[in-house]
Amino acid sequence: MTAIVHDRYDDTYLRGILRATKTIAMVGASANWNRPSYFAMKYLLDRGYKVIPVNPAAAGQQILGQKVYGSLDELPVKADMIDIFRNSEAAGPITDAAIKHGAKVVWMQLGVWNDDAAHRAEAAGLKVVMNRCPKIEHSRLAGTIEWHGIASGVISSKKRKL
Repeated sequence: MTAIVHDRYDDTYLRGILRATKTIAMVGASANWNRPSYFAMKYLLDRGYKVIPVNPAAAGQQILGQKVYGSLDELPVKADMIDIFRNSEAAGPITDAAIKHGAKVVWMQLGVWNDDAAHRAEAAGLKVVMNRCPKIEHSRLAGTIEWHGIASGVISSKKRKL
């Protein structure tokens, strides 16, 4: 697998990840309705993804009807993507756990960047995205980003396919 330059992602790369992903473990998911992870989780659930919240402080509770787990080790199924809603430093150990878990993708949210973790994940055969949000990228690629409160700068009456 060729290492990706993480300053910019080709739409084909992101689209391929979003199409192949069925199950997402969201590390740092929050039950607080006004947190970005809550909005992202709701959006992804509404688009047909299975989203499993991971948050040790809320383990055993539910977020958006989904049982919360304390760690990736506790998940009852293998997640295709690990979506990291934690800081850049925490992304390192979470990426290591994602590799151990057998995930196919590590996706670090907006503002989260860890080159060392990305190199380890890529060396283990995982795809990596940093400093991006799957909700935003999905909306952008589907041509519906303006429906979600984010101005795309693109004016069109045609709905694009993801």
